[in-house]
Amino acid sequence: MDESAKARVRLYLRSERAMGLTSVPRVEEGPIEPRIEQTAHQPLALSSRREPPQPKLPVKSPAQAPALNPVVDIPGSRAALKSEGLIPMPIAAEFIASALETDEKRRRLIAMDENEVRGCTKCRLCETRTHTVFGEGDVDAQIFFIGEGPGETEDHTGRPFVGRAGELLNKMIGGMGLRREQVMIANVVKCRPPNNRVPAPDEVATCTPYLERQLEIIRPRAIVTLGLPATQYMLQTKMSMGKMRGNWHSWRGIKLMPTYHPAYVLRNPTYETRAAVWSDLKQVLAHLGLPVPLKNL
Repeated sequence: MDESAKARVRLYLRSERAMGLTSVPRVEEGPIEPRIEQTAHQPLALSSRREPPQPKLPVKSPAQAPALNPVVDIPGSRAALKSEGLIPMPIAAEFIASALETDEKRRRLIAMDENEVRGCTKCRLCETRTHTVFGEGDVDAQIFFIGEGPGETEDHTGRPFVGRAGELLNKMIGGMGLRREQVMIANVVKCRPPNNRVPAPDEVATCTPYLERQLEIIRPRAIVTLGLPATQYMLQTKMSMGKMRGNWHSWRGIKLMPTYHPAYVLRNPTYETRAAVWSDLKQVLAHLGLPVPLKNL
């Protein structure tokens, strides 16, 4: 074999090695023709160049899962959302574990309230509270109302929305053809902020895992956020209420409708404000397939 032929063979073998070749059949040198046997096809032994298998992520129950950031169902690119003041977040996964039976829901909620929330000292709100306000309602509720935090009356009674704003919320629920006992009502934080101030970011971050677990246990078909702080937390946004209310959003696969807080309606009892709230609530009823009353609030 001349040098040019050997060079071509070396070049060929280098290219084959780059493609994974590790061995070739040996052929005796000499003038005789290579022997060819009529046997079953045997491919060349190639090295395995597969990527190493990726480790499987463990499946966590909702109680173990980290807090997930919800996604707002607003059309447009991430850049467009940023320009409107919205903080685009990763798409949140829906619930992993199966839905619970009614008795198990009740057992878990009672245990969370009695064993965790009532004695909670994780943030400074515990220093000034009279009672924690866990929330109340139907554990199988289709609608979950979420407010900002307990007020003075709620702090004294340990119940959510029982002051003047609570009376208006009861009228709103009644206007929907429902009773308070048929829905679930809770707040972003479980203790009253001093002087009814807006909860601080660290207080919200400390307390909201309780709220998220309540939602995971109950699994309502619709969430109604009452007021700007509750809406901004659930949707992870800095948009104004005027831009958000009246439009459907989503939290972990659950439809979410923002509307004005009853306290805001009491401070601004105009026809336009009340009509806006009623329009939001009618959309919730329509989503659930419930009768939509013709009367206004």
